[in-house]
Amino acid sequence: MSTATVIPVPSSTSETLDRRMTGAALERLSRCASSNALVARQLSNLRREWDLERALQASLASVVLTGAAFAATRNRRWMALPAVAAGFMLQHSLQGWCPPLPLFRRLGFRTHAEIARERYALKGMRGDFAGLGLDRGAGCAERAYDAARPR
Repeated sequence: MSTATVIPVPSSTSETLDRRMTGAALERLSRCASSNALVARQLSNLRREWDLERALQASLASVVLTGAAFAATRNRRWMALPAVAAGFMLQHSLQGWCPPLPLFRRLGFRTHAEIARERYALKGMRGDFAGLGLDRGAGCAERAYDAARPR
């Protein structure tokens, strides 16, 4: 299957939520613009942050295990739960979207690319990519975030 057929998660996210998530990233970058210590702390936070895929996989796997355990110990009808979760996993792998995805986005989970964009913006502000004009000062966070945009 071609990757062009997969719907990217941000395109299936409401514009309001997408703007809110972008605004939150810019706010975090702006707070870090004053010192490398703050940049280092935020980079550490980003290393620990779960991306959307990981959260979705963990929750669906938990639903499958719970449904299988209930089906084995309580009633066979609980097998419907793992079947639905497996259907969601298959749909997500084929289409790049599944019904629980909007809920995870509203809960604040970001894609790996969104987290990486903030990470690269922070590294640019820290000076890791010399010559990009991302020196500290007014508008530093916006310039770094824009420079880290996927092309």
